[in-house]
Amino acid sequence: MPEIDLPLVTIGIPCLNEERFIEKCVSDALQQDYPADRIEVVVADGGSTDRTRELLNELSAREPRMRWVDNPLKIQAAAMNEIIRSANGDVVVRLDAHCEYAKDYVSKCIAALEETGAMNAGGSQRPRAENWFQKALCAAMESRLGVGGATYKDAAKSGFVDTVFCGAFRREVFEQVGMYDPRAITNEDSELNQRILEAGGKIYLSSEIEAYYYPRDSFKSLAKQYFKYGTGRARTLLKRGRFPRISPAIPFLVTMAGTALLITRPLKPSTWFAFGAYATLTGIEAVRVGSKVGPWAVPVVWAIFPTLHASHGFGFAYGLLRYARSPDWTDPELLPPRPQSV
Repeated sequence: MPEIDLPLVTIGIPCLNEERFIEKCVSDALQQDYPADRIEVVVADGGSTDRTRELLNELSAREPRMRWVDNPLKIQAAAMNEIIRSANGDVVVRLDAHCEYAKDYVSKCIAALEETGAMNAGGSQRPRAENWFQKALCAAMESRLGVGGATYKDAAKSGFVDTVFCGAFRREVFEQVGMYDPRAITNEDSELNQRILEAGGKIYLSSEIEAYYYPRDSFKSLAKQYFKYGTGRARTLLKRGRFPRISPAIPFLVTMAGTALLITRPLKPSTWFAFGAYATLTGIEAVRVGSKVGPWAVPVVWAIFPTLHASHGFGFAYGLLRYARSPDWTDPELLPPRPQSV
């Protein structure tokens, strides 16, 4: 595609207290191999109390292609809406401050949109490790027991899917199906992508689009994260009425079944058989994926599996109870179309 025909891209970065990461993330965005005059970078800050705002002021003073806006609601989804409202781009590419991106990330996103006609395109969520726990967690994420069959976590996959990591959205998405749900603390990407699918749009996953993230570094932080994930997915289910696929509800069903057995039949052989079967299955899978890292990783991966499943399952149950009683969502806000030139 000739450079003159390339769409203007707005790279949007939500952030809150990201003084350790924001400079590199903005630098990575500005150094993309996409034509410099076809990129703008907009950061939405949720009221950082560290040096993030000071750094953003310095960055915007040095780089005319970068600016930042306030996000008074603090939530990432609301930050993306602030970015979208101020965006000049024909395509909005979301970046997360904690991640690392290939230099051709934006150009590959645009190529995928143009070649497939998708409304959103992105890559897989590729993990990187810095400590022993992250190495074991990365191994666990290679297994379907760790990712639940989520296609967007498979770096080798390409094709039409139900969601992608971060994403590059045509502006028309926000005009036609609405912007992000500003009260969604988690699962905001999947909920928006579900609306795209329900409206007849397509989402494309490309193995050529490379982004890397660093997963949680302890059992405690992992459990908190997946509890929030479960809560967010339950909220999405209640809001949309269904999931594109059943897998997000499986940890909830398994966790509730196990809990019911422990409460009603704690000493029955069937209960011990069920838990034994679960331990055997996860143990075999821990050996398969953990041994690639080293023998030490096998018991860690074995413990990670139930942490993921139980945290997500109980979070899902909490979300169902919380949001069935007190729904907090409204109709999505549509982005006003641009005025037609005369």
